[in-house]
Amino acid sequence: MVEYVDVVCDLVYGDCGKGVVASQLAKTGNYNLVARWAGGNNAGHTVYVNGKKYKTHLVPSGVFFGIQSLVGPGCVLHPESFQKELNYLTENGFDSSLVKVHPSCHIVLPEHIELDKQNLAAKLGTTSKGIAYAYASKAARTGVLAQSVLDEKLLWRDKLAGIILCEGAQGAWLDQDHGYYPYVTSSTTLPYGACSIGFPPQKIKNIYGCAKAYDTRSGEDPIFPNSLLNDPLLTKLGELGEEIGVTTGRRRKVNWLNLDRLITAINLTGSTEVIIRKCDILDQLGVYRLFKMGLMYDFKTFNQMEMFLRSHVLASCPLVKDIRCTYSPETL
Repeated sequence: MVEYVDVVCDLVYGDCGKGVVASQLAKTGNYNLVARWAGGNNAGHTVYVNGKKYKTHLVPSGVFFGIQSLVGPGCVLHPESFQKELNYLTENGFDSSLVKVHPSCHIVLPEHIELDKQNLAAKLGTTSKGIAYAYASKAARTGVLAQSVLDEKLLWRDKLAGIILCEGAQGAWLDQDHGYYPYVTSSTTLPYGACSIGFPPQKIKNIYGCAKAYDTRSGEDPIFPNSLLNDPLLTKLGELGEEIGVTTGRRRKVNWLNLDRLITAINLTGSTEVIIRKCDILDQLGVYRLFKMGLMYDFKTFNQMEMFLRSHVLASCPLVKDIRCTYSPETL
């Protein structure tokens, strides 16, 4: 029986450190299972273990801490890429046998990748991983299930039990229903999607919403125009923050934090714990700015900016219990 579930989600466009947050939670030893509920290898997670950085694309972060890790039924999986990740884990001394795939997870086929490259990569800035077309096949009832393709030893056959940690992919504003369509991903990025793992929503206890002290975006989006790449100060901010996509290697577009959109996302996701990461990057730049109600606010120190942010979030987001601004890339 499932005791309760914690969920880690992204409050912006992805790339806000869900992997770090999930791995630090997993490190506590409180969880029996770490599960991923959506997306495929179009996402990337950065995890720190004993000060060393590891990068994954589909595998949940529990495996780095000896915890069973599940690729859920709402995900899509490219078998060859998945096997490379398992090999990567083994080569780095981790027990890849802890990673299992739900039998109903759908398979990304070669034709999905080719269609993505031909039709979506240039238009929408997709990762050319075939994700959209795998989900399209699933919706059309023509998809291929993991249980038809993968070795039995890779499949999850257990019942959910104990305390579970669910980690999302991408971010709130890439959600298929709530993002700026069609500049979205192909799955549900919001925490309710975690229930697809196989538990009722009443089991969700804590929702950890992740953001950065500034905004970033990969892919095409008129709200986040490519012209941002030409702003010298934002370019410097991106360089200091090492804003390069884990999966694509693409330079991310950077802008100052939009506090109104952040507050909307916090309420949309029902986040109870808000974690603002990379605050140290603003200190390195020496510039502290955010947008509120269409106006840009400048602050002399990050402490001033944090107080402003904290007061507005707490006043507008009744479900929030705590806000943490972090400086180390390896911690909450």
